[in-house]
Amino acid sequence: MATAKIYIPCDAAAVSVGADDVAQKIADIAAERKIDVKIVRNGSRGMLWLEPLVEVETPKGRVAYGPIYEDHVEGLFDAGFETGGQHTLGLGLTEDIPYFAKQERLTFARVGVIDPLSLSDYEANGGLAGLQKALKMTPEDIVDMVTESGLRGRGGAGFPTGIKWKTALNTESDQKYICCNADEGDSGTFADRMLMEGDPFTLIEGMVIAGLAVGADTGYIYIRSEYPHAIRTMRRAIKVWEDRGLFGKGTDGASQNYYLHIRVGAGAYICGEETSMLESIEGKRGEIKVKPPIPAISGLFGKPTIVNNVLSLATVPTILANGAEFYKDYGMGRSRGTQPFQLAGDIAQGGLVEKAFGITLRELVEDFGGGTRSGKPVRAVQAGGPLGSYIPEAEFDVEMDYEALAAAGAMLGHGGIVVFNDSVDMAKQARFAMEFCEIESCGKCTPCRIGAVRGKETIDKIVAGEDVDENFEVLEDLCELMTDASLCAMGGLTPMPVRSAVKHFRDDFIASEKR
Repeated sequence: MATAKIYIPCDAAAVSVGADDVAQKIADIAAERKIDVKIVRNGSRGMLWLEPLVEVETPKGRVAYGPIYEDHVEGLFDAGFETGGQHTLGLGLTEDIPYFAKQERLTFARVGVIDPLSLSDYEANGGLAGLQKALKMTPEDIVDMVTESGLRGRGGAGFPTGIKWKTALNTESDQKYICCNADEGDSGTFADRMLMEGDPFTLIEGMVIAGLAVGADTGYIYIRSEYPHAIRTMRRAIKVWEDRGLFGKGTDGASQNYYLHIRVGAGAYICGEETSMLESIEGKRGEIKVKPPIPAISGLFGKPTIVNNVLSLATVPTILANGAEFYKDYGMGRSRGTQPFQLAGDIAQGGLVEKAFGITLRELVEDFGGGTRSGKPVRAVQAGGPLGSYIPEAEFDVEMDYEALAAAGAMLGHGGIVVFNDSVDMAKQARFAMEFCEIESCGKCTPCRIGAVRGKETIDKIVAGEDVDENFEVLEDLCELMTDASLCAMGGLTPMPVRSAVKHFRDDFIASEKR
């Protein structure tokens, strides 16, 4: 009998609900029944409500079962799952599950498909193709291709990646750096973590290509300390890459020496801002630096530095391998390519959805997410992290792209979507935004440091019924000041959730005495 190849995710989300125990149980029962199995710990497919998701390789493709817990395993073997047998938790071919089949996976094409730490798996599924092409191109040609693709920063700002790279390329220096911002601190976001745990080599490849493009020989990946699985996987992946000789001069696919380091953050949300992150890498307190100069001209240790998000850098190999036009063909307007959206909160089918820009919020929440897990009506969605706007259900037909969301008074951010049902108190949510800013502010500028405190106090007065109209005016003045005068997006964007809550859910602020 042929060896049964069984895939069980090692992704932190799957492990948190028992994937390790399921893997061990499958190994134990297979040994007892003398069934030859090979267990591969892959990344998550992103259908988190089905985790732990177990897949079995069959002649027709991978057959999925889920969610699978320890007490299900014996029944799986009784049903002959190791050869794709039918079971009540069987989902058919993984690729045919509607949630997955309707996606356009470019950045996440290999996540959940391969063994994350197998370079042979990586290459067999298209890995290193982008780097091999980049090695035959001039730095200018690499930058031009990334620019032409329309790739924009996936960390939230949406700045064109190619323009940032061109600035660093044209800045003369004896040393340049590539810094990957993996300090994924926004509520409801987990795409960076999933990619680092499920396909770490694509991030490494993207960083090496970025180095070739701008003339940098050193890279840093700044990962939040709350991601121990991602930190461990990235460190192991770097070692595998080093052992293969892919960082070495002229060996197996790299034309220059390249040094890649992991730096672990200490839990400060503000270090997701690029200049604070660079300060932290240098061993200093995470604090905003005034711009100009921008990091592409004077960044880490005063040298030209490219700072990109995980998803931005991980998308670069796809662009180099397939060409700018291939990537540009996805999306709409000035938002080209795909965006990994992350569905969280009160959502029936939470997980990751990679789709071309232009899909509506309603399609994400209702078609992919299946509405609320609680069964209660959806009241609002917060898009763009804790500093993003609250979008009411009546406006869910907005298209998910940078410009359309901005026109609606919202933002895309890192692609996180947190769903709230009709029990949410939006006055409390607005207060939370101000309190969050108060706690996480680096303290460098007064509008952020003091404005957030006064904003929280003013909301408390409104909810208490104290001079309601006058305090609404004070709150708006504070929001305007924070938006216009804060040094960075921490203070500058905090008013966005507050203003949207007041605009769409004003009654929540003034009806507390009636509740």
